[in-house]
Amino acid sequence: MQKLLVRIFAYVDAHRYRLGVNYEHLPINQPYATEVNYYKRDGHIRIDGNAGASVNYEPNSFYGPEADPAFKEPPLNISSDADWYNQKRGVDADYIQPGNLYRLMNADEQKRLIENIVGSLKNVPKNIQEKMVVHFNKTDWYYGKGIAKGLGFL
Repeated sequence: MQKLLVRIFAYVDAHRYRLGVNYEHLPINQPYATEVNYYKRDGHIRIDGNAGASVNYEPNSFYGPEADPAFKEPPLNISSDADWYNQKRGVDADYIQPGNLYRLMNADEQKRLIENIVGSLKNVPKNIQEKMVVHFNKTDWYYGKGIAKGLGFL
């Protein structure tokens, strides 16, 4: 019995080692009578079109996958509950470090940074550009203003 259990793990590991993470996409390795839905992309032996240009992350603005709350992990009781908690409202600690880095740069470096970001953001939809300008404004007001100006919002 133990040998059979070891084989269950060994075969999967051997496939993954020899063929890569997409070994299940080969017809001979696909699960029987079911469809596997996961968001693994790229890698060796991708034979199914790699999901085209669809997004595989969440949150997104392209009607891609959304987390199903039915599969949320329950809180883990240690000495008190350990769970996912939202950061306190009004505390934008995520923007402190990038703002400090921007302010450390000299004027020429700041200008080049803004030009590079504007060059990339020009290729995305307008609603995403607007969302990004809000983030850059939270980082540093001059930083956000420079990007907004480069994108033609000001």
